[in-house]
Amino acid sequence: MKILAISASPRLDGNSDVLCEQFLKGASDAGHSVEKINLAKMNITPCIACYGCRNTHHCVKNDDMEFILQSLITSDVVVLATPVYFYSMAAQMKIMIDRCLPRYQEIQNKRFYYIITAADPEHSATDETISGLRGFLRCLPGAAEKGIIYGTGTWDKGDVYQHPAYKNAYEIGKTC
Repeated sequence: MKILAISASPRLDGNSDVLCEQFLKGASDAGHSVEKINLAKMNITPCIACYGCRNTHHCVKNDDMEFILQSLITSDVVVLATPVYFYSMAAQMKIMIDRCLPRYQEIQNKRFYYIITAADPEHSATDETISGLRGFLRCLPGAAEKGIIYGTGTWDKGDVYQHPAYKNAYEIGKTC
């Protein structure tokens, strides 16, 4: 299977990014093909709701989003990894989701996993973030949520190495 992980952390090697790597390591060790996209390294700008893509299924903007869309379309499993900022997903993830508009109906029959990190130790601190990700999946034909990896209680960079989610991400990646 082709596993695609999209990391929204603006902090490279941040906690959600580390968990993303662990998931991919598990998937790779299980023999799957893996790809990771760090949104912080990509040039994507917000959707401007011009609907220029309505008939062409291509955005009028010329940036890295076409590459991301193609990767989403050709993958079997998608991992969406984001830190929680002010009880919501990182802006980079929301921009990417909104920019799927031209071809979102082609992102079909995918299995999705979420990796969520937050300073707050309570899983309920991720409710709004998970709700936003689920809203995205509601728009995708045949999308199936398969699991959530919670890295709650991780504030400082590196906190996740001592967190149970570190091992959990690897194990879920192995069995995805």
